Amino acid sequence: MNLFRSEEHIRNWRGYKPGTEEGINKLPAITGLFSGELFTRRLDPGYASHMQEYLGEFVKALNGLGPFWKLPRK
Repeated sequence: MNLFRSEEHIRNWRGYKPGTEEGINKLPAITGLFSGELFTRRLDPGYASHMQEYLGEFVKALNGLGPFWKLPRK
């Protein structure tokens, strides 16, 4: 995974592919994604029994980042 300083920086990256702009997200959105209960409660007793609930929250947050990040439907 690459971290970039700005949207301009990512657009100047040699691996950037035009047409993938919807996958560019601001850092606060990404940090918010990884500050959910799936990650913050992993040391709690009973974490495994709540993992499906935490994963649901994570997927909902992931889908909120835009169409690029939506999981494909079966």
